[in-house]
Amino acid sequence: MRRALPLCLLLIAAKALAASPPVAPAELQARIAGEAPPLVLDVRTADEYAAGHVPGAVLIPHDELAARIGELGAPREVIVYCRTGRRSGLVEPVLEAHGFQVSQLEGSWQAWEVAGLPIEREAATENTP
Repeated sequence: MRRALPLCLLLIAAKALAASPPVAPAELQARIAGEAPPLVLDVRTADEYAAGHVPGAVLIPHDELAARIGELGAPREVIVYCRTGRRSGLVEPVLEAHGFQVSQLEGSWQAWEVAGLPIEREAATENTP
């Protein structure tokens, strides 16, 4: 038992160190406009997405991602967000298990809005990558 605790702590620390750092909203905006933009994945509901989302973001609600992972195509860099970060945190392991390089949008949708960055609005229909 005494040996198991340090091993567990080491595994937890390794996972934390392996996680990609979050991407600041302004940095994401610049990367979207760059030569090799990441896939931006919105995991909120269709209604939340329709009310406003990061320009070019793909909508797959968090509770549908496991069943729809194939829609994202080949593994690549993904920046994921929801309203506060809870739902995007739930899907991060799913994406990583399928080979995607995942980062969270720092502060999620709320930070994007507060930063006053561009917002797209459209009908509540899901789009594909």
